[in-house]
Amino acid sequence: MTAQHPRFQVDLEADDARRAEHDFDPVRPDETFTSAHEEFAELRSRCPIARSQEYGGFWAALGYDEVLSVITDIEHFTTSKQNAIPKFAFTGVRPPLHLDPPDHMAYRRVINHFFTPPKMRAIEPKVRAASVELLDPLIDQQWVDVCKGYAQKFPAHVFAHFFNLSVETSEEIKQVSGTYVDAIQVLNHEVVIRLSRRLYEIAQSVIDERRANSYDPAEDLTAALLAAEYQGAPLPADMVLGCVRQLIVTGMVAPSVFIGNMFVHLSRDPELQDQLRNQPHLIPAAVEEFLRLYSPYRGMARTAREDVMLSGQLIRKDDPIALVYTSANRDERVFPNGEQFVLDRPNISQHISFGRGTHSCPGAPLARMMMTITLEEALARSSSFTMAGSPEMAIWAEWGTRSVPLDFVRA
Repeated sequence: MTAQHPRFQVDLEADDARRAEHDFDPVRPDETFTSAHEEFAELRSRCPIARSQEYGGFWAALGYDEVLSVITDIEHFTTSKQNAIPKFAFTGVRPPLHLDPPDHMAYRRVINHFFTPPKMRAIEPKVRAASVELLDPLIDQQWVDVCKGYAQKFPAHVFAHFFNLSVETSEEIKQVSGTYVDAIQVLNHEVVIRLSRRLYEIAQSVIDERRANSYDPAEDLTAALLAAEYQGAPLPADMVLGCVRQLIVTGMVAPSVFIGNMFVHLSRDPELQDQLRNQPHLIPAAVEEFLRLYSPYRGMARTAREDVMLSGQLIRKDDPIALVYTSANRDERVFPNGEQFVLDRPNISQHISFGRGTHSCPGAPLARMMMTITLEEALARSSSFTMAGSPEMAIWAEWGTRSVPLDFVRA
């Protein structure tokens, strides 16, 4: 006799068989600029909830509705247990990502204050200056890797201004965090633990400097966390440390791979390149469509709090499920011609490249500024740029480029 789930109309033997299937390999050594999207499009058509046996086995939400359901259903899915695929050992809790409501708001409330329109307007000249400083010398080079020469350096310079750090400290964070992410994907626990420890040391040094030099909490995010209170008491020291550790790393990797994606697309579409060069007011709209089309996140995850049905698939208690934004943002059910670039797409505001709801990315305004300024300055300084070789791709959990060789022609 076939066993049935006590709450759902599910044949448990059939479900066990489904859990043993292997729909896709998250880490393909031969990934190209188009291969992952081709695979995700095929998978979405038959299983918007896919299954992989890698990393101990996990589900992957590939469809837009499925991803949106998971990230907005805080009753059935938690971020506090496993929030990334693969799962890896870390020391301590890193708010706000590792906390569920309402506790995460004690930290999120402080962070949000530093991404307001006035704060963004204040930092914009420094972001633009950093972009020009790094980008301008590249335009005159006959051959340049725009990832290694610009995209992998720009976030560190921006973060140095945003967090009131030295460029040297920010560059070390960028270098360590990049190697740390790579080690996670190949499950090199020794390197992960060693580099995680170094990132905590850097975070503690930032905190120590704030305590010693009385930084203004209105102007410095770390100082604001040290001054904040929750339920009538200061935020716990270990939680502030975890939060600073999270903040100095988050956003370092994704912009690096995403910037290269924009350059690959534009190098292959000279008409769009010229249109944006001649009509720079269209660049913010183009950035939004690039965010949808080339979303870099595919390994962020949630964990089921209890057995739950998602688009007809039983997700069992404690099952991890990856949120494949890279796939969801091309779902034809929501974005017609989802594999194509459409400037001024009518429903572009529906893309979920920065998540949605409780744990949506607070740094989205700064990320948008970085991408817009990058295109503005690159297009203004060049009359054209073309591919000078094949792009090299990042590995799971990000999707995007690590190397993009270009030939620039200065305007």
